[in-house]
Amino acid sequence: MSAGALDIVAEQGATFLLALLWTDSNDDPIDLTGYTARMHVRHVPNASTFVVELTTENGRITLGGTAGTIGLSIDAEATAELSPGEFVYDLEMVDGDNVTRLLEGACLIHAEVTRP
Repeated sequence: MSAGALDIVAEQGATFLLALLWTDSNDDPIDLTGYTARMHVRHVPNASTFVVELTTENGRITLGGTAGTIGLSIDAEATAELSPGEFVYDLEMVDGDNVTRLLEGACLIHAEVTRP
């Protein structure tokens, strides 16, 4: 299986939320019980540092067990610290030693105009 392509947009200074559903070839939800997930946003794929990190460990990725749901979130305070621009990301699902690159694409950060 190769990673699906999905470009995402986050707005500087606003809460970022994205709900995903991982299904099999019959459109049945994948059971994510026991999985962890990780996602890095970087300037370019081989950049040594990331712009922002989302993981199940840091609470920015939530997994819905048998429902197959994946929730991505970054609070408004954290997005306010992001620089506007076009970046790259991928989302990996980890089940023991098995790693699946589920999604990849561009991550656009739109600049905030109205600020507190």
